[in-house]
Amino acid sequence: MPPARQPSAWYVSAMIAKAENMEEEKKYSTIHYQNYLGLDKILDAQNLRSAALDKEPAHEEMLFIITHQAYELWFKQLIHELQSVLKMFKTNDVDERNIGTAIGRLERTREILKLLVQQIGIMETMTPLDFLDFRNHLFPASGFQSYQFRMIENILGLKEDGRMTYNGCPYFSVFDESKQKSLREISDEDTLFDSIQSWLERMPFLKTRSFKFLEAYKEAVNRMLDREREAIKNSEYLDAAETEMRLKMLGNTDTYFQSVFQKSEHVKLQHEGKIRLSYEATLAALFINLYRDEPILHLPFRLLTCFIEIDAELTNWRYRHAQMVQRMLGNKIGTGGSSGHSYLLETAVKHPIFKDLHNISTLLIPRSELPDLPEELTKELGYYYTHLHRW
Repeated sequence: MPPARQPSAWYVSAMIAKAENMEEEKKYSTIHYQNYLGLDKILDAQNLRSAALDKEPAHEEMLFIITHQAYELWFKQLIHELQSVLKMFKTNDVDERNIGTAIGRLERTREILKLLVQQIGIMETMTPLDFLDFRNHLFPASGFQSYQFRMIENILGLKEDGRMTYNGCPYFSVFDESKQKSLREISDEDTLFDSIQSWLERMPFLKTRSFKFLEAYKEAVNRMLDREREAIKNSEYLDAAETEMRLKMLGNTDTYFQSVFQKSEHVKLQHEGKIRLSYEATLAALFINLYRDEPILHLPFRLLTCFIEIDAELTNWRYRHAQMVQRMLGNKIGTGGSSGHSYLLETAVKHPIFKDLHNISTLLIPRSELPDLPEELTKELGYYYTHLHRW
């Protein structure tokens, strides 16, 4: 009987590869919706304290827990988006091709914040009396202890010296040492505010051989104010007192325009805490806003608008949160020991991060008043194509 033929090395290798592929396919083909999303962990994380401590569980506690868990999941996504944008701008050599991607992620951030505001409406389907059924079990837990929300504030650029204290203590005092260290590290490194400020300071179009933006802008502002002043003086509908009042309200280049015309005035306001954005970055943001219609400035304008809208949505969320707390608690103190409604309302006023970008509107002038750009600069800000030489 002839000996059995031994399989070739090629055949053995092929069989091994096939077995490995089957194992790989099995690994991916057996994934299940329940497992992929970790639903067993998520759906088993609603532990009602009222069910454990009272004779009857409080029906509304389930809503309270799930809503706050949903907030924390969305906070995780916000951190994911903001950190990715920060990575793009945390360099002196920003790849301009990333700006469109950054805008997309910041717009998603804005939409998530809008959703978080809407969730307050769901919470408000619970009445104050419903809340009192389980509120006594929450002490001393508080929303102020949300580590992820503090991360979001710090990544965006809310500094400690610009914050309200929490019961007379720093905001991070409610966290353990490792989380306190992490929050300080985020603030001490470049935040989104710092990175965007540096990016604006590198704006190349403010001063060229044929165009000095600040000088041209100042002349345009003076012309605009002169025309408006004459219109007020010549109005047939204003008496002397009203004319004087309107002229005073109109101001001149020595009022709110002074901070942009004189760097020393801007620096003075910075030291007083009234302005945070640097002088150079402010000029660049003003230029982008005024000449937003130039093709190359379309994306920079949208980028700045994203930060303004994110700031506005955060403020809106704080304000709606304060309204809800007043509705639920009136003048009661919060479960974490804060003054409740009044504290939250004050954060809406004092914690905006990009207010200097909002205030650029103070310095805007009508399109009809814009200084004309020289042709060479218009070409740099537009799209110009040359015909390739045909061989």
